[in-house]
Amino acid sequence: MVGPPGAGKSLLASCLPGILPELTPAEALEVSMVSSVAGMLENGRISRARPYRAPHHSASIAALTGGGLRVRPGEVSMAHLGVLFLDELPEFQRQALDSLRQPLETGEVTVARANAHVTYPARVQLIAAMNPCRCGHLGDPALACSRAPKCAADYQSKVSGPLLDRIDLHVEVDPVRAADLALPPPADGSKEVAARVARARQIQTARLDGTPLRTNADLDGDLLEQHATPDEAGRTLLLQAAEAMRLSARGYTRILRVARTIADLAGARDIGRIHVAEALSYRRQAPRA
Repeated sequence: MVGPPGAGKSLLASCLPGILPELTPAEALEVSMVSSVAGMLENGRISRARPYRAPHHSASIAALTGGGLRVRPGEVSMAHLGVLFLDELPEFQRQALDSLRQPLETGEVTVARANAHVTYPARVQLIAAMNPCRCGHLGDPALACSRAPKCAADYQSKVSGPLLDRIDLHVEVDPVRAADLALPPPADGSKEVAARVARARQIQTARLDGTPLRTNADLDGDLLEQHATPDEAGRTLLLQAAEAMRLSARGYTRILRVARTIADLAGARDIGRIHVAEALSYRRQAPRA
């Protein structure tokens, strides 16, 4: 999420666990095992709530991925099957952020030390938030600094391209005006959104029954081709966009997974052009002038 200070990015991220389905018994056991290894299992009780971790931007590589003299899981493992929220993304050490690239790709992290070589699970939903530039007001001529738009390019370049390529949805968050706070609440609250998410997850569970996979994010190879191939119109649009946007192979497959999920949320059996178009709209956009 990219937006000015006070736009509600952190609030949106903290609300995300509330719309995710509860952990299954097997998933709860996995999460509890990681918490137990880290010494953070409260009173030995297993929780069905999905974990939510939000480390400070001063976190080191060891804090994010695991390590220490007595090797312990890092934040990416403590958030296994839940949400890892990185606020003020460009303020993290670049090396620390890049250490997350392999866990985000494979769903696990290996910590190698002289006295230990340990692999922890790390399948997370990474949510990141940042201001569009250092001053935070790139889109407001009255508040933007004198270096705009160059300050935006300099600030956003602190995050490496390969890491950004692993983030499926790039959303611009508009500033909240005082008048917006007086508007009536939206028709759909968290309860209604959670119900749609639960239905989509049920569709995915049925689709992947008999495989070790859980969600569309795990689709790859033959299963990706079998379940996430769009119709002819959607395929044509995707090929045109891949050329125009210079998508990497990773970006191409990630768009297919996102389009499959959008179709599931809409209750559609097949992936159509409209689902591909929405998935494409979430890819990384260039900084606004």
